[in-house]
Amino acid sequence: MPYHGGSRGEDAARDYYETSDVDTFYAYVWGGEDIHTGIYAHAGEAVADASRRTVERVADKVADLLTPEARVLDMGSGYGGPARYLAATFGCPVTALNISETQNRHHRTVNTERGLDGLIDVVTESFQDVPFEDGRFDVVWSQEAFCHSPDRARTLAEAVRALKPGGALAFTDLMADESASAQALRPVVSRLRVDGLATPDFYRRSLPGLGMSPVEFDDLSDQVGNHYVRLMEETHQREQELRTVISSDYVDTLLNSLSLWVDAAHRGQLRWGIFHCRRL
Repeated sequence: MPYHGGSRGEDAARDYYETSDVDTFYAYVWGGEDIHTGIYAHAGEAVADASRRTVERVADKVADLLTPEARVLDMGSGYGGPARYLAATFGCPVTALNISETQNRHHRTVNTERGLDGLIDVVTESFQDVPFEDGRFDVVWSQEAFCHSPDRARTLAEAVRALKPGGALAFTDLMADESASAQALRPVVSRLRVDGLATPDFYRRSLPGLGMSPVEFDDLSDQVGNHYVRLMEETHQREQELRTVISSDYVDTLLNSLSLWVDAAHRGQLRWGIFHCRRL
């Protein structure tokens, strides 16, 4: 299916990740490798270590398919940490689809430095219209990317379309609790430049209708609070340093935003975990 151009939601996601302040924050505080929610073994654990644990946990769900002959599509691949983990650990070729050329340039550079550029193809496109033929991939993977989609039903349909029969979809996403109102979460999600979040039930309802079964969800919602507490702690700890490399206005906005995420998580308004299922 060809790419038809960006929607307003796609443009917002692209603009967000192309911002130098955002890019620098991810590099300094999040580690610039695995930019997604971590699974924490203990309080105070490094964000990068917890985030890598998430990659390993997701890979466990589809490990039987991760062979050197498998084709993997990473939808919303960010700086490429998961793609590099999969290529280096399992020897499988990975197509990394991502809308931000700023992130993609970094991704390609690191791949070359680590000798993985022959296994990872970084493609600058939108996952609203995956630019590959039906049934191309054995595994479709995504981590905290679908929350940026302006049309999550379409994004899911594209993910499934790209899978071979018997192939696996594995993803994590930031979600709203079923009881949380969009109005209550609007200040929280404004940093992502989206109107709202999906819920676990949205994915549970949608995936079987697309031919995915069984649909399993490992609910790790308690980790959302842990993760945003750690991000806020690290940001406060490095605040003066950050103000020398990114704008003070952005640091102020960031600290306010992180506190909103922590509060929402502690109120039980946010959900997070690992969805995994197979195409019939």
